[in-house]
Amino acid sequence: METQTEHSEVKDCKPQECMGALLPVRDALEVLSGRWKLPILIALSDRPKRFKEISKDINGITDKMLSKELKDLEVNKLVTRKVYDTFPPTVEYSRTEHSQSLTNVIIALRDWGTLHRKEIIGK
Repeated sequence: METQTEHSEVKDCKPQECMGALLPVRDALEVLSGRWKLPILIALSDRPKRFKEISKDINGITDKMLSKELKDLEVNKLVTRKVYDTFPPTVEYSRTEHSQSLTNVIIALRDWGTLHRKEIIGK
């Protein structure tokens, strides 16, 4: 939960301090940017899944884009890829323990999105 001190540090900061405070926000947005990363993480929230299961859970994503986004999430240590010794190889994707720290962020984004939708279109 944000404290008054944390909020005022961003609100009342000098330009140099503001850039320092915004840098972690920019980092987070860069890691999570795009249309598909959050839906992928949400699709993997209940259990590990194979590529086609993820693809079916996310309406409109192409296999090429899913592959790219999974690689990006893996590089950023939010998703792990486990290959089983079968023929053909079975590959499962799952969220890392580190990615679990995003749960409250995703909930906050959902809640804000609901409020924003009501503000903009009155629904």
